[in-house]
Amino acid sequence: MKLIIGLGNPGKTYAGTRHNIGFEVIDFLADKWNSPLTQSKFKGMYSVIHRPEGKVMLLKPLTYMNLSGEAVGALMDYYDIAIEDIVVIYDDLDLPTGQLRLRQKGSAGGHNGIKSLIHHLGSQQFNRMRIGIDRPPAGMKVPDYVLSRFSKDEAPEVEEAVRKSAEACEFWLSKPFIEVMTKFNGT
Repeated sequence: MKLIIGLGNPGKTYAGTRHNIGFEVIDFLADKWNSPLTQSKFKGMYSVIHRPEGKVMLLKPLTYMNLSGEAVGALMDYYDIAIEDIVVIYDDLDLPTGQLRLRQKGSAGGHNGIKSLIHHLGSQQFNRMRIGIDRPPAGMKVPDYVLSRFSKDEAPEVEEAVRKSAEACEFWLSKPFIEVMTKFNGT
């Protein structure tokens, strides 16, 4: 089984914020595959989809961003999912809005959700898909910025990034992640 994880914060307060772009990709895939996240366990909402490529699980941890690893680690242990069979989708301040960057390993880069995953998985070697949200304007604090919503001008770039991320996830179901990186990096 492959596991696609979108990071974000639960609740209406955070819906549509920059920090929740990982949740948006999961919602996009759930809608496209007609598989709403109706199962709740291990501090997360998820669904299991039977696709031609095999079983796929979509997961939105409900632990809040900084504790995402709690939900992911518990679910991976219960379903015996290998670390190479996951991809984590999350926001990145160091990329222009809407740009994708895929990697197979790396540090947390200051992202608390990824720090939690590294801690709970015991490894930095897992597939990740970062979606650019750009840097905050001068004078705005990072926490305020990541919890703000995208502007109307940014909406087309964000929608395209969500669509491309979902496409990359679908491509990964039948291809090695290195091929996904080659095809989608920097798009």
